[in-house]
Amino acid sequence: MLCIDQKVLNFVQIGNFVAKQLDLKIKKEIVLPGPGQSFRLFTPSLRNYFYWHYHPEYELVYVEASNGIRHVGQHISSYMESELVLIGSNIPHLNFDYGIKTEYRQVVVQLKENFMGDAFSETPELSSIQQLFDRAYLGLSFTGKTKAMVAEKLKQMQSMGHFAQLLCLLEVFNILATSNEVVELNEQDTSVKLFLDDKIRMGAIYKYIHANYNETPDVNKVASSVHLSTPAFCRYFKKQTKITFTDFVNQYRITQAKTLLLKDKTVSEACYEVGFESLSYFNKLFKKLAGENPSAFKKRYLK
Repeated sequence: MLCIDQKVLNFVQIGNFVAKQLDLKIKKEIVLPGPGQSFRLFTPSLRNYFYWHYHPEYELVYVEASNGIRHVGQHISSYMESELVLIGSNIPHLNFDYGIKTEYRQVVVQLKENFMGDAFSETPELSSIQQLFDRAYLGLSFTGKTKAMVAEKLKQMQSMGHFAQLLCLLEVFNILATSNEVVELNEQDTSVKLFLDDKIRMGAIYKYIHANYNETPDVNKVASSVHLSTPAFCRYFKKQTKITFTDFVNQYRITQAKTLLLKDKTVSEACYEVGFESLSYFNKLFKKLAGENPSAFKKRYLK
């Protein structure tokens, strides 16, 4: 029997993914469990690639980074320091390390809902985990002590044997299932059936904004690139993301500004380098999106 080394298999998967980057439409990821396992535990690093994708498997993502983009279903926002998200079956999402320019670490678990057969539905002690999975289609972001506890367990799992990993994973899901430190990212089902017929190619939009955020992104050019009129593009974009194109660009600019501030740029330097012409407007928008003004943000995180 021919045995394929898991590292070789991972390399082939990444190679196939890179080869497909010329087509920036949504992708279906093929998920293969680890050898001798019912789930996949790995530490991906794809910060230089736009990976807007989905898969039938559930996914638990933990990432530590100065800041990054969180795009799950119709929800778009940024996260700071770390993020822990449970994503349901076939929910389109962007890789959480996309565009990160600083050091980061990431742990991902992918598994089928029935990776333990009927155990969740047939075992009363596990019923809360089944309820957790039932809510995962909304995208669940965990905070506080819950996030800290789960993060530590996910890090420890990487050095465990397979059986110990399975037991630890059940502990993780039990912690998540009984936690009230959770935010639902979407208000409705955003599974891939809502996105498969999209004329918008999110990859093309992100790519354009990334190349032009420090200038004045032209909505007419973006609309043309996805073969829509400007009014149609604006209506469609807001319907799909729940925000306007202008708000999307501003969120992206503020995310980039946070990175510059953490590199010890002054507030003025960060403001103008990401394309804002008014320092007062930059300060006002930064506080609205980040919950604090740029000076306070920089002082708190650099300290």
